[in-house]
Amino acid sequence: MDSLINLISHHATLPTSWMWLIFSILVIFVLYLDLFVFHRHCEEPKLKSTINQCIFYIALAIIFGLFVIYEEGMDKGMLFYTGFMVEKSLSLDNIFVISVVFTSIGIPRKYQHRVLFWGILGALILRAILIFLGEALVSNFHWVLYVFSAFLIYTGIHMAIEKDKEPDFENSKLFKFVNKYFHVTPKIEGEHFFVKHENKHYITPLFFALIIIELMDVIFALDSIPAIFLITTDVFIVYTSNIFAILGLRALYFLLAEMVHRFEYLKYALSLILTFIGCKIFVPHIFGFEISSSVSLIVTFALILGGIAASLIKTKKA
Repeated sequence: MDSLINLISHHATLPTSWMWLIFSILVIFVLYLDLFVFHRHCEEPKLKSTINQCIFYIALAIIFGLFVIYEEGMDKGMLFYTGFMVEKSLSLDNIFVISVVFTSIGIPRKYQHRVLFWGILGALILRAILIFLGEALVSNFHWVLYVFSAFLIYTGIHMAIEKDKEPDFENSKLFKFVNKYFHVTPKIEGEHFFVKHENKHYITPLFFALIIIELMDVIFALDSIPAIFLITTDVFIVYTSNIFAILGLRALYFLLAEMVHRFEYLKYALSLILTFIGCKIFVPHIFGFEISSSVSLIVTFALILGGIAASLIKTKKA
């Protein structure tokens, strides 16, 4: 067993460019499957296929993590899994917001996947920009990590003490801003994002929802990206763990959108995760030891599992 672990940990690594190439090919292949195989037609998602897709995306992330372990060592693999778990847990909060956006704008379920597909595609680009900007900041100004830490601790504490309230997008500044600068037709025009009436171009509610979701993703990224940089500053691990969590967001949304209100204690679990990650950087200075990547993974997984389990038990009768 020891020899197997040593082989995995000390295997000669592929050139970074090759690892990026393999990752890119895999993402393109998954997006192709999503658009042209899983969802060739606009139809309301079925529970069985949604569950199968969730399993597929999680299994894909696990396999890619094993690939990272094989090429980069056990420690990098644990960092990948920790980043994936953190991003996945934060995306559960994102699901609630997406559900409110679709409900506020009145997007039928059979068209929601089309919006989310292009939303995820946009997120791949936006996250890349934000992550590489973050990497440039961290490389040139190491003290930025302490700013990230303070921000996450503040966010975690604020998340725990703030009162739950239903987002009102129709009266929000974000909603009014988009509505002010775009001509929006109130009618759903099938699966189309744009229509033309009387020589005038309009965006449909589907594209309007897409703009809102993209802007909300940038806001959510302000929490998740500092968190992952405090787990590791390896930009390959940061980006790939982020993207693998995002790729399965559509399937997870259709699986959990109807019951996300039952996750009553999830925000407290997320609060503890953000606070834990924010405090990690100070532990060596105060206590003289570092929290290992495997311990970070175990703590993150335990908090997520505990928060979901406690929520489902509490709301079982409801």
